[in-house]
Amino acid sequence: MLKIAIQKSGRLYEDSIKLLKECGIELNNGNKQLKAAAYNFPLEVYFLRDDDIPQYVYDGVADIGIVGENVLLEKDKNIDIVYKLGFGRCRLSIAVPKSMGYTSIAELDGLKIATTYPLLLEKFLKENNVNVEIHEISGSVEIAPGIGLADAICDLVSSGSTLFTNGLKEVETILMSQAVLAANKDLSIENREILQKLLLRINAVKTAKNNKYILLNAPNSQLKNIFDLLPGMKSPTVVPLAEEGWSSVQSVVNENDFWEVIEKLKQYEAEGIIVIPIEKMIV
Repeated sequence: MLKIAIQKSGRLYEDSIKLLKECGIELNNGNKQLKAAAYNFPLEVYFLRDDDIPQYVYDGVADIGIVGENVLLEKDKNIDIVYKLGFGRCRLSIAVPKSMGYTSIAELDGLKIATTYPLLLEKFLKENNVNVEIHEISGSVEIAPGIGLADAICDLVSSGSTLFTNGLKEVETILMSQAVLAANKDLSIENREILQKLLLRINAVKTAKNNKYILLNAPNSQLKNIFDLLPGMKSPTVVPLAEEGWSSVQSVVNENDFWEVIEKLKQYEAEGIIVIPIEKMIV
């Protein structure tokens, strides 16, 4: 049985549960239990505080865990990142009062900076030869300059609205973070096999989200151009149409290239273009 730790509440909880469901893993946690076993996969889920997950995985209480990359690096435990999950994206940044005429990182020298990430902040400042006084606090970091506790802050930023509300501006980015799947280095052979099965499912879900299935009709004279544009997983599927000189083409398009590809397909006389979401994609 593979044991996985996820947030019991907070910004990663819902996406973690959603990912497991998309992987076909069913849990019974209706009463908000702190532990739940899957019905149809050899997985047991522990619901923990985000900050505790790296320690639990390092100690082997949990075999794997879904945790923010920022938390994992701050805790500095010797565990492996096995998959970057793509949700819970944010950045760890230094912010100063809007009134400060900031031009370079050297202006931080000698300031007091409040943060809940002292290890990452200290490492970043050391790399940039800047000396500051770090004040470690556990919450409400953004109010520190306003109450005179610090001159600047180092905190997680998503939209930046909290900084704006508190009269701060973002000046340096220390880390681009997202949710990651981390694993204990000493997994048993059995649990490594289960982990590989789980990773296969996760990769199928994530790959599907980044791609669309596309069907279109095109004149045979344009097929070479369309093949160059739509390589698919190996090559497009082509089926001759009843109308002579025309074929139906089926392929896969990456989400990031989607609109650019559609525009070019129209230039190549493609018609009847149908785009379908992909639920799972195993490569």
